[in-house]
Amino acid sequence: MPSFNYRGRNGAGEVVNGVMDGATAGAVADQLLGTGIRPLEITPAPETGGASGGLGVLGSIKLFKEKVQHIDILLFSRQLHTLLRAGVPIMRALAGLQESSHNPAMKEVLQDLRESLDSGRELSVAIARHPKIFTRFYVSMVRVGEATGRLEEIFLRLFDHMEFERFMREQVKSALRYPSFVVAAMVVAMVIVNIWVIPAFAKVFKGFNAELPLMTRILIGMSDFMVNWWWALLVGAVALVAGFVYWIRTRDGAYRWDKIKLSIPVAGNIVQKATLARFARAFAMASRSGVPIIQALSNVAATVDNDYISSKLEKMRDGVERGESILRTSITAGIFTPVVIQMIAVGEESGSLDDMMQEIADMYQSEVEYELKTLAQQIEPILIVMLGAMVLVLALGIFLPLWDLGKVAIK
Repeated sequence: MPSFNYRGRNGAGEVVNGVMDGATAGAVADQLLGTGIRPLEITPAPETGGASGGLGVLGSIKLFKEKVQHIDILLFSRQLHTLLRAGVPIMRALAGLQESSHNPAMKEVLQDLRESLDSGRELSVAIARHPKIFTRFYVSMVRVGEATGRLEEIFLRLFDHMEFERFMREQVKSALRYPSFVVAAMVVAMVIVNIWVIPAFAKVFKGFNAELPLMTRILIGMSDFMVNWWWALLVGAVALVAGFVYWIRTRDGAYRWDKIKLSIPVAGNIVQKATLARFARAFAMASRSGVPIIQALSNVAATVDNDYISSKLEKMRDGVERGESILRTSITAGIFTPVVIQMIAVGEESGSLDDMMQEIADMYQSEVEYELKTLAQQIEPILIVMLGAMVLVLALGIFLPLWDLGKVAIK
């Protein structure tokens, strides 16, 4: 266990110094407070030792710094809800979470939260200091929990919401995995055929001393180009991928790519429904927690993970700011089905829009799960046509000359 040098004041106001073992500086501070010492400064104690001392610098170098993962925030929300519900003070709860965390990056975040709270900041303000880890929606919900005194309930709702988001992401990934694998396998097969199979047949065709069919000449030309210029194709492919990654990281590129994703046959429909399910559930949770509609739309728009749909939701927010109803703005957005629009109309008229949004989320989730179960049946016709076209081209290009040679030999 590491050691820390500390400096503090005891109950009589005298300055005391010493060394104490602890998992983290925060744990040492808690121990000092327990003994009646108010810590003023806590610093890591220098390591001593022969062999270990020689490797101290190299051992402290981290080639790959760990990051805070989605699962870390998920566990943080659930455990903090449990501790606050049990009556544990927030500072002690954060200290316990810091000691039990196995991710050094998460330990640093929790340490910063404790220091921020110790300096007089609110929890929502402390969390907002880490925008890459906690979303605007998360910060907004924590702020509402502080204002209403229901912070433990808010953390439970955040846990449920993040668990739902995680589930929907996994569902979408599983939806795209099968067609992506098949298309990749077809590309690999075409590369193998062009580099190894067609050149072998080309040597046989050269001995015919006859004019080859057009399709055969095209295949042989493509094969020769790939064999002779494979390095240029490889460089071009890498450049294309790098350019695509750079493009989708730009604002305009991300917007256009997210719009294109929704137009992909079969998979695009699943992605859109999963995204709208996340929106509806997040909006329902924010509305139930007392977040104003305009702020809820603004926060949810930043969390749907699709720039195209996010822009539509921001237009809905602008419409509500101008005094339009949720129904009118949802019709103008053009991303909801007539059934969903009808449910929004009923919810807005009856004053139970949050309940209707929750039902919309459940409906979209059920549709996503059903379409994932029938994905193989939906994608098979498209894949069969693609495979059939590839086999037809290869058959016409490779076996047609052999068939002509067989007819000549028979004659």
